[in-house]
Amino acid sequence: MRPINFDLDVMRSFVTGVELGSFAKAAQKLARSTSAISAQLKKLEAQAGSPLFKKAGRRLALTDTGEVLLNYSRRLLSLNDETITAVSELKLKGWVRLGLQEDLSSFLPTVLGRFARAHPDVRVEARIARNADLLSRIENGSLDLAVVWGDVNRAGYQERVAELPMQWIGSSHQYLDWRIESGTPLPIIAFDAPCPFHSMATEALTREGIPWLLSFTSSSLNGLSAATEAGLGYTIRTALGLQPGTELLIAGERGLPPLPSIALTLHRREANPDPLTERLSSIVIQAIRGEIFY
Repeated sequence: MRPINFDLDVMRSFVTGVELGSFAKAAQKLARSTSAISAQLKKLEAQAGSPLFKKAGRRLALTDTGEVLLNYSRRLLSLNDETITAVSELKLKGWVRLGLQEDLSSFLPTVLGRFARAHPDVRVEARIARNADLLSRIENGSLDLAVVWGDVNRAGYQERVAELPMQWIGSSHQYLDWRIESGTPLPIIAFDAPCPFHSMATEALTREGIPWLLSFTSSSLNGLSAATEAGLGYTIRTALGLQPGTELLIAGERGLPPLPSIALTLHRREANPDPLTERLSSIVIQAIRGEIFY
């Protein structure tokens, strides 16, 4: 039996469609027709020997085979892209300035380390800050790219990297004795305004008629987590922001209202930047999506 050789171009269409939630959007991004994308997916299913999708209400969801193939496709594409960079005649030199959310600091430094080792003549300057600071620095040119929370419409180029459910977070060992029936305000731990997590959480509480108070504020994620771990209240982030000593809470279980999703968006001053910024942008996007979907 002849071995099956998966087509990386087909895998890229598959991964892009799943990540964008639409193969029509994937066709547009990859500059292909929707019929060409459809033919590629049929070819991929034939090679896999099993359906990749199943009906889930009005949308399609991945089968077990589809989930496995998605994982391997991402890994193969990442290795392919790294290989292309490694053998490329283009030797990247210079420096690039990157702005990050503190929630991403648990895994992105490892990715940036790999990038620096692959491109020893490149200097990466990373700044961890909140949305307002990062967006201001993109606009004034002191950052080349930044990842911020929310769909913030600003001048320049922006790309939605992912969308994550917001989560109530509490202490994993200090039970907070708050019950909705008591009518006492729910203690909230958050950054000072403006903060999209703070705003969306308090809006959800107000809609449900749940009184709340800001029990603790901090300028750092570590500060929020320390106060949460101590049982001073509940904070609101995504699973990416979960720190030791804290745990995700189930909305409704303690009278907490459900929360909306929030986007992670990459911002640049230019849609077509220099090769160095473009390469780092690609690596950051792949790393975030890989952390979320693996």
